[in-house]
Amino acid sequence: MFKSFTFSVPVSKSLPLLLVTSLVSLSAQAKLTLSGEVIQGGLIVGQATPGAVVKLNDKVLKVGKQGEFAFGFGRDDKSRYQLVVTNPDGTTEQKTLTPETREYKIQRVNGIKKSIMKPNPKAVARAKKDSAQVRTARATDSDLTYFADGFVAPIKGIVTGVYGSQRFYNGEPRTPHYGLDYAGDKGDPVKAPADGVVTLTVADMFYSGGTMIIDHGHGVSSTFLHLSDSYVKVGDKVKQGDVVAAVGSTGRSTGPHLDWRINWFNVRLDPALALKIQTNN
Repeated sequence: MFKSFTFSVPVSKSLPLLLVTSLVSLSAQAKLTLSGEVIQGGLIVGQATPGAVVKLNDKVLKVGKQGEFAFGFGRDDKSRYQLVVTNPDGTTEQKTLTPETREYKIQRVNGIKKSIMKPNPKAVARAKKDSAQVRTARATDSDLTYFADGFVAPIKGIVTGVYGSQRFYNGEPRTPHYGLDYAGDKGDPVKAPADGVVTLTVADMFYSGGTMIIDHGHGVSSTFLHLSDSYVKVGDKVKQGDVVAAVGSTGRSTGPHLDWRINWFNVRLDPALALKIQTNN
């Protein structure tokens, strides 16, 4: 399942050229390969020697039969990480990773009525229930390793919204946007960006409307929002490119579009960066 990867990162003050060179040379000796960008919102996909133990700081990462593993960095993550791999022969490798800081699109809107800013108690209760279902689905820690085969865009459309952008209303920050928005018409086909198993389908959540989550393994999942229809159910296995849903404008949406999100458990990642991960497929 897992293909050979090369480590691709932007050379910056957080990851000097010397470290990039070291990574390449060590991976050739110890069969450790990584792909992805060490940057806020980045998904990292790696392969170690089968049977190796991989730790990210104090967290033991799940490792597949072929040595596949994954982790990621949140939108505002500035932490310093130690990636430690203990091979079956007892040898160890250690790498220090600090995600590069990004600048996000910020929009400030003033003059909003206080009545609009104040949330409806019933809506808040419903949204909390919705969030609990989403958190449960994203907590899935399966042995699947489909994340290691890379991702394709779920729809052909113009990108209208990007990861990390945020609005301030009357000076108060709103929740940042954690997805990639694609323009589309109601009913346009939505395809699975990678193989996986459907873990959630809800027709009408308060904020996100028609919502679907697909597990790609090891805590990596895709979420689709504002869907008008779903063609699969919980437990269904899907292949990359399968049509699984339809674009809509359900929930709190101003028009038909697809909001695609990627998570590593509760860590919200940038789908645009996941699309750049290279495999040998």
